[in-house]
Amino acid sequence: MRVLAAQALLPVGPALAVALLVLLLAAAATASVFRLAPDASRGRAREILVAGARATAQLAVVSLVIGWVAHHTAALLAFLLLMFAVATRTAGRRVTANGTWWRTALPIAGPVLPVVSGLVLGGLLPPRGIAMIPVTGILIGGALTATVLAGRRCLDELRTRHGEFEAGLALGLADRDARLEVVRPAASDALLPGLDQTRTVGLVTLPGAFVGMLLGGASPVLAGAVQLFVLVALMAVQAVAVALTVELVARGRLHREEPGASPAAGSQA
Repeated sequence: MRVLAAQALLPVGPALAVALLVLLLAAAATASVFRLAPDASRGRAREILVAGARATAQLAVVSLVIGWVAHHTAALLAFLLLMFAVATRTAGRRVTANGTWWRTALPIAGPVLPVVSGLVLGGLLPPRGIAMIPVTGILIGGALTATVLAGRRCLDELRTRHGEFEAGLALGLADRDARLEVVRPAASDALLPGLDQTRTVGLVTLPGAFVGMLLGGASPVLAGAVQLFVLVALMAVQAVAVALTVELVARGRLHREEPGASPAAGSQA
């Protein structure tokens, strides 16, 4: 019955493969034609194609091994650590692309680890089994998104509003406080995607956890309760991730080497 429900949503076959290819090419072509890249190049088109190819390969591998991983504690922990490591590397590349990239591990692990630990200790999430992987993955993904958005906005603001930072120093503010005055308002925008998703759930979109549980045979009430938990947990994780990212930038622990920039703007390692 569950298989039939899933197949009714998106039957796996040649038609699905063609649809995926067409959509991927359309996304890449749009990015290329309209030069949707920071430097107005066609680089984003290549990134889209590579991302699609990677997603295909990664999901194929995960689909084959995830059932086995879920029933072996050591393999499960290794898989979760791999998810965290990839998220940290991805966030670091997007935010700094320099030797400080590994510090994005803090805003990702900082909120996710206590939430997952609390769920396990409270008996809401079994330490073994398939549920651990999607719940932890959703939270890591939310922290990754918030960290990238907050980090990039913070560092962009420091670059474009460097004069305001120096004015704060001239008024006697410490480096951290002067940076906070510049970056904190911009970083708060990183919370908007999660807020909008939560505000519009059920009215604009039906998120994956809700649809997946319905297809798995759960009642609408149970599916709704689980989705509500996911959304609230994501807001908590993302709020902490943004706060930690802002603090790292304010303390100069996350920075970019801008050509000609003053060392005070964030050259501390």
